[in-house]
Amino acid sequence: MTTRFKTTGFETAEDVLAIDRLCIDLETAAGPRPVLDDVSLKIRQGETACLVGESGSGKSLTSLAIMGLLPPGVLKVRSGGIMLEGTDLLSRTPRQLRNLRGDRMAMIFQEPMTALNPVMRVGDQIAEVLDTHARLKGPDRRARVLEAMEQVHLPDIARIFRAYPHQLSGGQRQRVMIAMALILEPALLIADEPTTALDVTTQKQILSLIAEMQRVHGTAVLFITHDMGVVSEIADTVHVMRQGRLVETAPAERLFRAPEHDYTRALLAAVPSLRPRAPREPQSRPPVLDVAGLGKTYRSGGFLKPTLAKRAAEDVSFALRPGRTIGIVGESGSGKSTVARCVMRLIDPGQGRISLAGTDITHLKPGAMRRHRAKIQIVFQDPYRSLNPRRRIADSLIEGPMNFGRTRDQALARARDLLETVGLTADALDRYPHQFSGGQRQRIAIARAVAMEPEVIVADEAVSALDVSVQDQVLKLLERLQDELGIAILFITHDLRVAAQICDEVIVMQQGRVVEQGPAGRVLVAPRHAYTHALIDAAPGRGWDFAACREIAPLRPGA
Repeated sequence: MTTRFKTTGFETAEDVLAIDRLCIDLETAAGPRPVLDDVSLKIRQGETACLVGESGSGKSLTSLAIMGLLPPGVLKVRSGGIMLEGTDLLSRTPRQLRNLRGDRMAMIFQEPMTALNPVMRVGDQIAEVLDTHARLKGPDRRARVLEAMEQVHLPDIARIFRAYPHQLSGGQRQRVMIAMALILEPALLIADEPTTALDVTTQKQILSLIAEMQRVHGTAVLFITHDMGVVSEIADTVHVMRQGRLVETAPAERLFRAPEHDYTRALLAAVPSLRPRAPREPQSRPPVLDVAGLGKTYRSGGFLKPTLAKRAAEDVSFALRPGRTIGIVGESGSGKSTVARCVMRLIDPGQGRISLAGTDITHLKPGAMRRHRAKIQIVFQDPYRSLNPRRRIADSLIEGPMNFGRTRDQALARARDLLETVGLTADALDRYPHQFSGGQRQRIAIARAVAMEPEVIVADEAVSALDVSVQDQVLKLLERLQDELGIAILFITHDLRVAAQICDEVIVMQQGRVVEQGPAGRVLVAPRHAYTHALIDAAPGRGWDFAACREIAPLRPGA
């Protein structure tokens, strides 16, 4: 496969958005501190411009300034201009900006569950946009909402119209957000990490949908992302940000083939390859985690309601040895996290056997299981939600060891050593989670898991929300800890690039069943099942070697 960069003919189109030398300050007790400095960019009708960079580089801040959503009294535009179709956005009143939002500019957020009202039906939330701007009523309004839902290829639109957000999948919720954003055909669509938390097949569908809507409506798109694979698939122009400044702007093809700035080259080099790493020497030690025939069925129903059964996992078996990593990959709802929760004994398995360090833990009661908790620890996807925001880092790190008999002094000494191991300084002990970046918080979460001296770590989407450079650092940290301490890792992920770089063995799950299982070098290079091939085919930028800035031959089944 050859990578085909977009050529949409937008070069002669009129500017939809023009940002000129924009500067934004953070208001602090010590005075204003610049956080966005001299940013200038243009987006024309029908163009997709990607804004890329690490967390904290100013990407989302730029989008909030465009939408007029900067928090008052905290962030303030010091100078510069933002023009939307000739309208100076910075001179508009809050009421005028509210009229422009949805009508001439719209935004899709990363996590639709936080953007959608959980107690309003989906159809009513989309209709609210029409109530505000189009003043459509009754049957005309409902018909327009159903038409918008059909355009974004939602299934069974009559049912989804009446549904609440929690009753939809992640991909369906994101489609609802797209319908809401595009129902009034705005000139500018801002998409802020809209596919980061989605599996590769759903991500591919959402990207295709945005491109389709763009072709239909001629919308200018500002796409904010840290996924360079996605950028290679959709971008006309790429703007690279670092520490509040634009360091490089170029057409997509030129930037990927010949990046000029060192920071751009570093971002590209940090993208993990789909080519699996070289296999490690076979491990002869007995498994530390042995799972045989694991199954889990969820049942729902109740008084006067039929009992419904959903098989979330069926006949899952694997043997994880010390110092090795097994990855479980698949779409959302495939059963990956169910297997992880059963292994952790956070939920009770329905069938099968789970052996941890030679002990059968399948049916242990909570009290008996507590004695084995130190041997198996978990690192969650979002460290900000797994770390108590009101507790200092020291308290989070010493709690587990102290519960298992360590003195406070012993636990603190171990915590200091672990912070150094994960690349942080000892003064982090006295700080709170909100005072760290996302990557630093994930390092702390890993240190907390390692503090228990476990034999197994379950990493559940532990790097999926991190930008590529931080993701690369965390993956190298896990590999180093594994080499030094011999920890076995069960790695749950939807990112095949990550699986290729860290896993010795890969298990592919679809609708609760294992459809393929084997060494990573075989499963990801020569998949035998059509579903595995479909996952690989959906991986964005799969025909591109980002570090070498060149195209590569695609992975083919049976190669």
